Amino acid sequence: MDQFLAFTVVGLSTAAIYAVIGSGLVLTHTTAGVFNFAHGAAGMLAAFSYWQLAVGWGWPVPIALATVLLVLAPGFGLLVERVLMRPVQALGEAERLVMTVALLTGCIALARWVWDPNTARPLSPFFTDRSAIRLGPASVTWHQAVTMAVAVAVAAGLWFLLHRTRAGTEMRASVDDRALASLTGADPQRAARLAWILGIQLAAVGGILIAPTVALDAQQLSLLIVSAYTAAVFGRLRSLPLTFLGAVVIGLLEAYLTGYLPRNDYLPGLRLAAPALLLLLALLAFPHRRLRGRDRRLVRVPLPTARGSLVFAGSVLVLALVLVTVLSEDAVISYGTVFSLGIIALSYVPLAGYTGQISLCQLSIAGIGAVVWGHLGAHGELWALPVAVLVAAAVGAVVAVPALRLSGVYLALGTAAFAVILDRWIFTLPAFDVFGVRIALFDQGSVAVTGPVLFGAHLTSPAQLLLLAAVLLAASSLAVAALRRGRFGRRLIALRDSEAAFATLGGRLLGAKVAVFALSAGLAGLGGALYGMQLQTVTAEQFSLVAGLPIFLVAVVGGLGAVGTGLFAGLAFVVPTQLFTELGSWAHDLSALLIALAGMGLAHSPAGVVPRMHTEWARLARDRTLFPVLLGVLGLCWLLAATDTVDGGLLLGVSLVTALALNVRAAAGGKRDHDVPVEWWGLRRPWRPEDEEVLSRATAAR
Repeated sequence: MDQFLAFTVVGLSTAAIYAVIGSGLVLTHTTAGVFNFAHGAAGMLAAFSYWQLAVGWGWPVPIALATVLLVLAPGFGLLVERVLMRPVQALGEAERLVMTVALLTGCIALARWVWDPNTARPLSPFFTDRSAIRLGPASVTWHQAVTMAVAVAVAAGLWFLLHRTRAGTEMRASVDDRALASLTGADPQRAARLAWILGIQLAAVGGILIAPTVALDAQQLSLLIVSAYTAAVFGRLRSLPLTFLGAVVIGLLEAYLTGYLPRNDYLPGLRLAAPALLLLLALLAFPHRRLRGRDRRLVRVPLPTARGSLVFAGSVLVLALVLVTVLSEDAVISYGTVFSLGIIALSYVPLAGYTGQISLCQLSIAGIGAVVWGHLGAHGELWALPVAVLVAAAVGAVVAVPALRLSGVYLALGTAAFAVILDRWIFTLPAFDVFGVRIALFDQGSVAVTGPVLFGAHLTSPAQLLLLAAVLLAASSLAVAALRRGRFGRRLIALRDSEAAFATLGGRLLGAKVAVFALSAGLAGLGGALYGMQLQTVTAEQFSLVAGLPIFLVAVVGGLGAVGTGLFAGLAFVVPTQLFTELGSWAHDLSALLIALAGMGLAHSPAGVVPRMHTEWARLARDRTLFPVLLGVLGLCWLLAATDTVDGGLLLGVSLVTALALNVRAAAGGKRDHDVPVEWWGLRRPWRPEDEEVLSRATAAR
């Protein structure tokens, strides 16, 4: 009984922290319509800032607390609301979700950049000099007592704010209809600003309270928010009392699992994954009608042509040939993952771009493909590669079944929970038998991965594996482009536009979702297997949720509806990372920070960079004079670099400057052509096929 009471006290103390953080999530969501994935990261930054002030610089604890909670946290909340969230408020739920994911990634990268993750930073609990409070056979530390008292004060304060003040009335009125609330004299923008300030302050309080009980680690503190996510979902993102009740359930469950879970090799990860399991169960248990997100403004999905798709696939192969002939073997190893990571990023296109289903577990599924190939293709057996793809596709189909009940931010939460379950539990399991079949994942360590045997040759060199990945990326891009042009692709676009209309017109919602989830998971599994071949050894940490977020963000920046996003994401993710790594250890996390900043610029280009680049460079590609000149310059630079005649960096600069100059020249010529009045077309120059599109737009505008 004494042990039970001790674990109960610990559980209630932890529950109080989850309740404080979860209430901030609910407050932000109900007022501003945003589920803040970076809520835990904000608390993490507050904990690091408090450590820096109180321990690193020796400030008195009260002054350090006041600085963090009354200055830094409100300032951060104002910055997020004004600079990041307000520009995407009109774009819809999906864009706001991506913005908070970018903020989460940026906060983790910033913390790792500023505070060395290899240095321990212990924080002492409050009032350690005082003896514990005795409650019969149990004892409560002063830190635990303060934590529970803060939770009670937060609950009372939020109730008073929302029900007894004008500001709270404005916040509640802005939940359902911001325009209608403004007609009654309320100011939804002011309400959203206040909600962000209070939400970040509550996250800061929770981060500071929980930091003394865990390691002050950026990733670990940010993912502790999964428990607060679960508490908020218990409250259906609207009810503060139910959020507090959910926090109590989660806190007690974690404490009891710590004390009473049997000791063996298969269950330690279950305690770590318990909040994610509860989150997934809570999402599935609530009625689907309560889990519908708000309407979102859809972005047009480009329709690739057959000719354009073939040209793009050929460009991928040409780029691969350039890399293997120009780069040294060490550089090929460093940059060789461009194409395999590109396939993983391409898996977002049919799922998120065509169907509108946001998944945050693609890299985790890629890990399944890598580990299946690592075990079955240990000697390069080629048949193991399609088996790895099929296993990953089967996992994707399993994920799709519960996804039928979820959409929008709730689907993102469900897939994030699935990734955490894989990362914290499934990937940590030792080998086990199922119906006589030996199942081995990472087996509590690493898995060696080799290349395949193709036409009697064992592909093991970095150049061979790079070319293989490039060929498969080109083939995958052609397949995704053909999917978009086909009947099934049009049905997926219809599913994205309206699930209800899709079902009303006779579409099979479950079948379509299972098919597209399986397809995207199969692509991710293929990319994961190729990625493992190039790394030669893979671990579970390389396929975690946090590791996959930058790839998702780069895919979003590229444009989730564009087939070229795969290659763009591979280049944008790998090249800056390698360049910054060469600068020294201080720039290790700078590339992730820049990726997050690029994701935060989503409001300026919701459709993505790839469609924009296609539009801007299309004139040059169609110019019969300038385009051959560009090809000639690029070919000459390639030849000089391959023969080591001239420094490769100089030739790269010459190529880029030439391409930019010719593109500007082509754009200027196109502008002069479009300055010609429509009535005169055909008199000053011959009619061109692209003139029809310009004419249609001109007449439509009138």
